[in-house]
Amino acid sequence: MNKSFLYLIILFLLFASCNKEQDPFQIGKQHIGLLTDSTQVKDLEAIFSKDSIVKSLNDTEFTRNINDIEVFEKGGKKLLSISPRKPLDSTSYIQSVRVFDPRFKTDKKLSTESTFKDIASNYKITRIDNLINTIVVTVNEINASFTIDKKELPANMRFDMSLKMEAVHIPDNAKIKFFFLNWNKTD
Repeated sequence: MNKSFLYLIILFLLFASCNKEQDPFQIGKQHIGLLTDSTQVKDLEAIFSKDSIVKSLNDTEFTRNINDIEVFEKGGKKLLSISPRKPLDSTSYIQSVRVFDPRFKTDKKLSTESTFKDIASNYKITRIDNLINTIVVTVNEINASFTIDKKELPANMRFDMSLKMEAVHIPDNAKIKFFFLNWNKTD
């Protein structure tokens, strides 16, 4: 009788230790907190039940059917901007998530307050795109893109759009301007 009671306690402890709660600010390749690459727009109210969700309903030629969904803490702090694959479709999957709050971090502690050195030291850079006012550093390992303002670059590199931008051109202390997660799941 004592053995079966002991086994029952061990089994209970095993199940209890496996029931690990998801960190609401942890970023992975297919998730950001409780939001995953399989989340549909209709699921956002349940996922962010303690936060405020603001849906943009612009459907004009100027906005090109972009209907981003903004997530704010109850106190008003902006957390995320979520872009569905299909505007105004509650069954659409999430296409991209822009991260605003520095509490959201990857497993290697990368956040909106990180620098280029933090990206380069922790992840393999897949691509660097040279745009008009920014450069975009892509890291496929975590489905992320980091935008860095060209003001962070040496003056002689800021205006040359034809320059093939490489990691050695970007100063280590260049700050991240925007941080995006991109998911290419089809609806």
